[in-house]
Amino acid sequence: MTGLHRPRARLRALAATFCTAALGAALLGVAGTSSAGAAPTASAPAAAGATPTAAGDKVVGYFTNWGVYQRDYHVKNIETSGSADKLTHINYAFGNVQGGKCTIGDSYADYEKAYTADQSVDGVADTWDQELRGNFNQLRKLKKLHPDLKVIWSFGGWSWSGGFAEAAKNPAAFAESCHSLVEDPRWADVFDGIDIDWEYPNACGLTCDTSGRDAYGDLLSALRSKFGTDSLITSAITADGSDGGKIDAVDYAGAAQYLDWYNPMTYDFFGAFAAQGPTAPHSPLTSYPGIPTEGFNSDAAISKLKGLGIPAEKLLLGIGFYGRGWTGVTQSEPGGTATGAAPGTYEAGIEDYKVLKDSCPATGTVAGTAYAHCGTDWWSYDTPATIATKMDYKNQQGLGGTFFWELSGDTANGELIKAIN
Repeated sequence: MTGLHRPRARLRALAATFCTAALGAALLGVAGTSSAGAAPTASAPAAAGATPTAAGDKVVGYFTNWGVYQRDYHVKNIETSGSADKLTHINYAFGNVQGGKCTIGDSYADYEKAYTADQSVDGVADTWDQELRGNFNQLRKLKKLHPDLKVIWSFGGWSWSGGFAEAAKNPAAFAESCHSLVEDPRWADVFDGIDIDWEYPNACGLTCDTSGRDAYGDLLSALRSKFGTDSLITSAITADGSDGGKIDAVDYAGAAQYLDWYNPMTYDFFGAFAAQGPTAPHSPLTSYPGIPTEGFNSDAAISKLKGLGIPAEKLLLGIGFYGRGWTGVTQSEPGGTATGAAPGTYEAGIEDYKVLKDSCPATGTVAGTAYAHCGTDWWSYDTPATIATKMDYKNQQGLGGTFFWELSGDTANGELIKAIN
């Protein structure tokens, strides 16, 4: 299961496939080297249909259902690490999208797995005949300990975004299926809304989508109509700030009226999917001399989205709790050549922060993030110190808060999440 979506499961640059001519141009599946032809005129800011809460202080962390297997990371770890005290929202990843409908991602992990007393959030074991077990029941217990904590069910992700094209053909039917699933009586009290992680509408990710510029907004409109104003609706979106890139392929400004907030995925810009390099930080806050692709940094994405008229409080800053790395590197500073992906615990080229902080400690910083050169390996990742820099940026920009991928990458005592403010 750990390979289903991978650490944010983004091999965006790996998917350098071509979309059909209906997109008007080749769209690369990089964190965003896509182009849908000329950049369209920005939409006027839409009237807010969902008022975001407490702008600036949201802390949204992804919890992956497959993490309960090889990673051995459970809902209880959110509590014991101190992370639950910092979180305002959990994004539960992922539900699937199949046949134009929202569907269960992993029934065993989601609601069937029995937890023993020592594994359980509240120290009470599951019984053989109880209606709800698995992560859903553990999240219910966590919410009882933290009554203000909200849980949002995220659908799609890198591996399962191919189903959105079918869903976009009948948005109302899709919304109906999602509402029925999220509000299933067995776990309706667990979830406070839905998150759409479509990678990528009208562009290429693992697969290429040709639904058109307005399909994304139509889908979100149908979801808001069905879920109403009391439920949270959010969306993880591209952070491709390049000219003619993925942000330009969709009317994100027009769709903003249906959402409580956007999660621009400001990480995975660079990595060993470009096996020979050049080495570059995967989550740069800003541009820097020698950056391999202009527009591939957090500030470029945030600036572009704000420039479209999307309110700053509807944008969260993304942080990766992992690093990306190369091997066969002799140059300490960014821009070196490599021979391939550095070894990783679960996947080559990717490693958790909790491992890298000791195995390859940071040796420098660039563009508001850290890098490390140890032996012939070269890694980039965020540290508590670089997260502090990014928090300053978040506050200066008036953003709605912070989100991160994902909880299991942090240390057992929550070093990274405790740096978020």
